[in-house]
Amino acid sequence: MIYIGCHLSSSKGFLNMAKTAEKIGAGTFQFFTRNPRGGKAKDIDPEDIRNYHEYAGKMSMGQVMAHAPYTLNPCSDKEHIREFAHMVMADDLERLELIPGSLYNFHPGSHVGQGREKGIEMIADLLNDILKEDMTTTVLLETMAGKGTEIGGRFEDLKSILDLVVLKDKVGVCFDTCHVSDAGYDIVSDLEGVLSQFDDIVGIDRIKALHINDSLNPCGSHKDRHARIGEGTIGREVIGAAVYHPAFKGLPCILETPNELPGYAEEIKLIKEMEREYN
Repeated sequence: MIYIGCHLSSSKGFLNMAKTAEKIGAGTFQFFTRNPRGGKAKDIDPEDIRNYHEYAGKMSMGQVMAHAPYTLNPCSDKEHIREFAHMVMADDLERLELIPGSLYNFHPGSHVGQGREKGIEMIADLLNDILKEDMTTTVLLETMAGKGTEIGGRFEDLKSILDLVVLKDKVGVCFDTCHVSDAGYDIVSDLEGVLSQFDDIVGIDRIKALHINDSLNPCGSHKDRHARIGEGTIGREVIGAAVYHPAFKGLPCILETPNELPGYAEEIKLIKEMEREYN
């Protein structure tokens, strides 16, 4: 069983997202916890949450994933930016307890010249501050393309952060196919080799979700430009091999390709039809 979905707008509530997911053939979805540029989160409607749980239960919804705003930088050299990241992520995690067992994905951030080691320490410090033993949400570090001083473009970055986190069962990794390729890991020629390398460094069991995106740029470009499935430098076959890899069975697979809903419906159908090629 695979749970394939895409990024949906949360503007009309959780029930609407579940209904939209079902309409396009998805079994999961991703959403922003608030405006992707940051700011105050919309108040949650308790009735909407109750209706969502009832509806999602009937359609056997897989784990859903919230995405933190892009503007957060837990390892900024400016204290007020770090404090903003702390406030937003702590608030998001509290709100996500209304949807028990969900995932919360964030970009680790950029050290902006302070050095990779310092940045990693700051990210781990934030996580150790906001993670709680009784929380049901799992927080995911996203693999990044390695632009500039970005942390997370190397598997070693993720290992170093995870090693410093105290509540290790509350954290994991979201493996983004576009980002990993753009970071310089050749999943096109050697997907198994890259996954083996990840397993040796981080542990493949730490991957809790996939972002399944093709890339507009070649391996190692450090550009982070997504493409529709089969229209980029990664290709549908490699995407299919990743989605249906035995290590990722049952994990939510989220499309972040440049699409509107009809395009997502087509990609979801395409990926579902590929199942017979890998089983």
